[in-house]
Amino acid sequence: MRRSRFSEEQMIGMPKEHESGVSTADVCLKYGVSSATFYEYKAKFGGIDVSDARKLKALEDENAKLKKLLAEQMLDNAMLKDVASRKW
Repeated sequence: MRRSRFSEEQMIGMPKEHESGVSTADVCLKYGVSSATFYEYKAKFGGIDVSDARKLKALEDENAKLKKLLAEQMLDNAMLKDVASRKW
């Protein structure tokens, strides 16, 4: 996935700026994005604060680690079942 040239704080700041009364065209011109990109950011980060976004990112990272651990544990379990089912 391509990495954005904007940080999450900037992506969250664009809709916040718009909500404070700045026109969409001015926000797009300031950051150098198209209106379609602006509305994508607004849909994704519309009601989120920066601290909430950081917490969400931390939870997503923890969830990925836990999923990896679960997959490894399931592989170990399957391997042990395979060894136990063989007749010696």
